[in-house]
Amino acid sequence: MDCFLGIDLGSSSVKVSVLDGETGKVVAKGLAPDTEAPILSVQNGWAEQRPEDWWSYLKTALQQAMVAGNIKAEDVKAIGITYQMHGLVLVDKDLQVLRPSIIWCDSRAVPYGEKAFEALGHDYCLTHLLNSPGNFTAAKLAWVRENEPNLFNSIYKYMLPGDYLAMRMTGEVRTTVPGLSEGMNWDFADNAVSDRLLAFFGIPAEMVAETVPTFGEQGRVNKVAATELGLREGTPVCYRAGDQPNNAFSLNVLNPGEIAATAGTSGVVYGISDKVSTDSRSRVNMFAHVNHSVEHPRLGVMHCTNGVGIMNAWMKRTVAPQVSYDQFNEMAAQVPIGSDGVTILPFGNGAERILENRQLGASIHGINFNNHNASTLARAAQEGVAFSFKYGMDIMQATGMDTKVIRAGHANMFLSPVFRTTLATVADAVIELYDTDGSVGAATGAALGSGFFATSEEAFRSLHKIEVVTPDWDHHDQYLEAYSRWERILRRELNA
Repeated sequence: MDCFLGIDLGSSSVKVSVLDGETGKVVAKGLAPDTEAPILSVQNGWAEQRPEDWWSYLKTALQQAMVAGNIKAEDVKAIGITYQMHGLVLVDKDLQVLRPSIIWCDSRAVPYGEKAFEALGHDYCLTHLLNSPGNFTAAKLAWVRENEPNLFNSIYKYMLPGDYLAMRMTGEVRTTVPGLSEGMNWDFADNAVSDRLLAFFGIPAEMVAETVPTFGEQGRVNKVAATELGLREGTPVCYRAGDQPNNAFSLNVLNPGEIAATAGTSGVVYGISDKVSTDSRSRVNMFAHVNHSVEHPRLGVMHCTNGVGIMNAWMKRTVAPQVSYDQFNEMAAQVPIGSDGVTILPFGNGAERILENRQLGASIHGINFNNHNASTLARAAQEGVAFSFKYGMDIMQATGMDTKVIRAGHANMFLSPVFRTTLATVADAVIELYDTDGSVGAATGAALGSGFFATSEEAFRSLHKIEVVTPDWDHHDQYLEAYSRWERILRRELNA
């Protein structure tokens, strides 16, 4: 059997899928931990996780999948990795982790990115980095340099979360050009590592990992990792990508004009462009896509709301802890459009890029203690998340990105009829839902990167469309009225 292993390192769990290359079907899955992985928050706005925990979760999830599918080590021909973007992992010369990872939703580096944006110049940053340095990986490392100087002096290499898993497997510290671009370390004008940004932040160029192609052999599982994971020594790692580029890849979104979305812990709308067209306020971001090259530019234009699935999970845990997510979605559906006047801003998970890196915090408006209940809050939370997508998509459209057809996995908040119908209606978009997820995309990437599949068309021949969600034109005005109220409250809060 020719199987391909896909690993999805998220902030709530590690998921694995085993793909049968011949049939294109997933033959086994695993997930760890059973409950959401903890995020360490020593101070408000901080968010860290222990890389050693990710490795432990991987071992558990992989063991589940191998047993469930009766998969033998020699069946796995290649490995693909996808991961939570923008995190910072630091190791010394012995490849030992120096501190917990500062992950994507940590906000402490915002002032460092803003200072770089002003000092280097907006024009330079938007034409060379395609973004403000913002709250991305390089700015997080600048925070470490200033606040933990002794530790900084012990750093051998810094890397992204997916690079860490690959390092644990292969013993090699490597990254990709899309990975460097998501950390703000890639100069698109010079097609090289951004020496100017590194110099401004005081980061030695030697700390940057060696680059390897997104697709293709990136290293091989060494003896120690093979023993720990139950894999064959020498199994190649043939693909890695951040979770949002990989989500787009898993939906076969590779060409200009195509759009993907996801609604996990955070929520993203991600479109492909072959031209640089940035938002002057850097509220949406642009990174190298998985198939980017100098000859054929493929750039991912990305809107992100940090508080999406985490908002929904917080609300369920707070007002209806005894019900399942399916039951929670049913509760939301019992409430009229507009949530009976209740409005929720879902911005409670760190600095939000669409709000120019402000930490607005989540807030609930219009509660009436006599009339509103848990079901009201369930719907208001899901509408608030959908409205945040609409807000970001309007910014994307102003850069020239058409968002009329969106592909998404049939998972997470896209399982909620309230969320997906609200989004389709306020965005005037058709949503196509597919039977795939990040770990399946990573497994497909491994098969394509190893040469098992010769083309992306061959790789996605089994991609299955489950459902098409169209706007609710009968109630269009009611949805737009609710969105207008949400937007008025957001603007008031931003100007407060």
